[in-house]
Formats: sequence, C-alpha cells, structure tokens
Amino acid sequence: MKKIIAVANQKGGVGKTTTSINVSASIALAQHSVLLVDLDPQANATSGMGIQTPKATIYDCLMARAIMDEAIVTTEVSGLDMIASGSDLAGAEIELSSISGREEVLKNILGNIEKDYEWIILDCPPALGLLTINALVSANSVLIPVQCEYYAMEGLGRLIGNIDRIKESINPNLELEGIVLTMYDSRINLSRQVEKEIREYFGEKVYQSMIPRNVSLAESPSYGKPALLYNAASSGSRAYVDLAKEMIA
Repeated sequence: MKKIIAVANQKGGVGKTTTSINVSASIALAQHSVLLVDLDPQANATSGMGIQTPKATIYDCLMARAIMDEAIVTTEVSGLDMIASGSDLAGAEIELSSISGREEVLKNILGNIEKDYEWIILDCPPALGLLTINALVSANSVLIPVQCEYYAMEGLGRLIGNIDRIKESINPNLELEGIVLTMYDSRINLSRQVEKEIREYFGEKVYQSMIPRNVSLAESPSYGKPALLYNAASSGSRAYVDLAKEMIA
C-alpha cells in the first residue's frame, strides 16, 4: 500500500527535519522508492540533502508555476527523490488563503506523481498553518517526533486534537502513523520519565526505536547528507534504520 506520511509537530526543534531526511534515506536504502517533499520555508531538509539550485520548488508547484515533474530532484541516495523548498514558500500561506479549495492544493498536485513512489514523506513547518493543513489533508498518516525534554507533552495533545479535527472534516483516511522519541539520553532521568509517560499514554503507537542525541545527526546536515551517508556506523544512523524497519513492517 502506498504511504503518504506527514512528519509534523507544532513545536519546533523536536527533530522533524532530521527524522524526515533520515527516515526517507533509510526506507530508500531498503529498496523502496521514496519522495521527500520539503514544505518548510526554512528549507532545512533541502539544504540537509545538499540541494542548492533546484529548477523549481514546491512553492512553484503550489502556485501552478511549475508541474511536479519539473521540481523533482534526484539525490545521492539511490531510490530517494526530493522536491525542494525555498524562502519564497513563506508567502504561500497568504497566497493560498485566497484560492478556492486551498486545503487540497497539495493533494491535487501530488495526485499527478504519487503513482511513481511507494512512500512520500512530507516535512512540515512547525506551525499549524495552511502548509501543514495541506500536508495533513494529503497524507494517509502522521508521524510525530517528540523530543525527550520537559515541554515534550506540551502541544502534543493539541496536535492530536487537530489531527482528529482534520480527519472528521476533510480527510477521513488520516491516521496516526506513530510517535518517535527523539534526542533520547538514557543517562538523564528526564529522558526516561518522558519516555515512560508517553508510552503509558499512547501505548503501541510509540515506536520501540528511539533516536539518541548524536553528533553525526547534528553534523550531517552541514555536509548536505543524510546521517547514513555521513556516518553509517553512528548510533543515530542505526536508530533511523531501525525506525524505518519498524515503519516498513
């Protein structure tokens, strides 16, 4: 079954883009065709994959200035393609607001290419604006990275509530793909406490694989590579491979 997954959390700094890049790369290296779409105006996934001057971006596609095929960029990872973002995407929230059916623009343009991929990963901005809503309307599931720190639970309930509202009103097929714990450090009591609370509340929806604090995960974006290409032996790379295996299974 084709998977379109929105990687979302209204809180910033929780590892959304790191997760989007490294899950996409890990799934592709497991011999699946993957498209990573950068929906964040900060374009961190774009720079993190080493994409510098794309012919067209997701902004051009949303504004009907380019077709999706023109925006697809091949990456260093075999089987992984990407549609890049740029700073002009910041204006899309305003421009989309005047368009009829503004919540379904992304869904409509993805329909032209989704047959070409087994997995489509949507890296969302850290806000519930029109870009994130478009992602949630397009997706059939949501992957939520949650940082193992004090404010981890703050906003998680709101996000789940917003997912439920979109499911009830626009996208009845939207499900919770799962919750992945990020920046985990077993030496810190707080990390263990956050893990315990989230697992108790969400049960099987929390992946067994947890993403540790890891230097390679922090360094690899500056080299324009997923961690698997930067340092495949690192604990961060291995954790994302394990997460991808869980998701595929």
